Amino acid sequence: MELQNLAKEIDAELVGDNHQVINGFSSNVQDENKILFISSKKHIPEKYHQYGAILTSYELSELFKNCNLLLSENPKLSFSFLTKLFTTESSEPKIDNNNSHKNLMLGKNITLGKNIKFGSNVVINDGVKIGDNSVIGHNVVIHRDCVIKKNVVIDSGTIIGSEGFGNILDRNKKWSHICHAGKVIIDDNVLIGSNCCIDRGTIEDTIISSGVIMDNLVHIAHNVSIGENTAIAAKVGIAGSCVIGKRNMIGGMVGIVDHITTVDDVIISATSTVNKDIKKPGLYTGILPILEHANWKRIAFWISKLDKIAKSITLKK
Repeated sequence: MELQNLAKEIDAELVGDNHQVINGFSSNVQDENKILFISSKKHIPEKYHQYGAILTSYELSELFKNCNLLLSENPKLSFSFLTKLFTTESSEPKIDNNNSHKNLMLGKNITLGKNIKFGSNVVINDGVKIGDNSVIGHNVVIHRDCVIKKNVVIDSGTIIGSEGFGNILDRNKKWSHICHAGKVIIDDNVLIGSNCCIDRGTIEDTIISSGVIMDNLVHIAHNVSIGENTAIAAKVGIAGSCVIGKRNMIGGMVGIVDHITTVDDVIISATSTVNKDIKKPGLYTGILPILEHANWKRIAFWISKLDKIAKSITLKK
C-alpha cells in the first residue's frame, strides 16, 4: 500500500513521499517497506531513517530527520488500525465451520445466532443464548441460561456462569453453599481473554456491558456490573456486588472488595486494593506492604493525616 493511501486508513497526516510502498510494520528490523511506531523519545533507534516511515505524535515529530512521517493526534489508535491492515493471522482461535469433530457439547433450548465460531471441546449448557458473529474459543464452558450477545469474543479456557462463592457458616461451623439463581449477561462487542471466570448472580444477574475488554486470568464475582468500554488487565479480582462505572481502566492484579461502586472514567493503578467507593473520576492508587492488620490500620491512619501535618508544620515556619 502506498503511504498516501495508508495515511487515510489509519487517520494520520503524511509528511514525505506519497508513493512509498509499505507492506507491514516492525520494531527491530530496519526495512524501507516497514513502518516503525514510536510513542516515546526513549524508544527512538539510531537507524530510524532506514524504515519506510515513522508513525508517531506531532509532539515527537521534530526529533526525526530525513524520513517519512505519519503524524497522529492519537498514535496508539493509529497503530491499532495499522495492525489490522497488515496482520494476516487473527488472534481468534483457528476454527472452521464444521463442528462435527470438535467435541462440541450443546444442551437443550439453546439459541444460536448467525456466523458463530466454536473452538474444540466447547460446552454450552441448557438455555444459553449466543448472538451473531460471536467467537467461542477452545475449552470454553458457558453455563445454563447465560446470554452472550453479538460480536463477543471469548478466548480459550474461560468459564461463564459458574457458581458464585456464596457460603455461610451453619450452627456447627460448617459451610453451607448458597445456590445462585441468576445468570451472566454479556452485551455486544465484548472481548474476554483466556482463563477468565465470570460467576453467575445470586438472584440478580452479573452484567458485562458493551465494549468491555478483559485480559487473561480475570475473576468477576456474582452480581457484579461492569460499565461500558471498561478495560480490565490480567489477574484482576472483583468481589461480589460491585458496580464498576463506564470507561474505567483497571490495572493488573487489582483487588476490589465486595459492594464497591466506582463512577465513570476512573483509572486504578496496578496492584492496588480498592476497599471504599470511588466517587470522583481520576487516577487512584492504593498500595501498602503486607502487615499485621492492627499495624496496617495504625499506619494507614497516619498516612491519611500526613498532608494536614505537613501543612501545619509549614504554617508554623
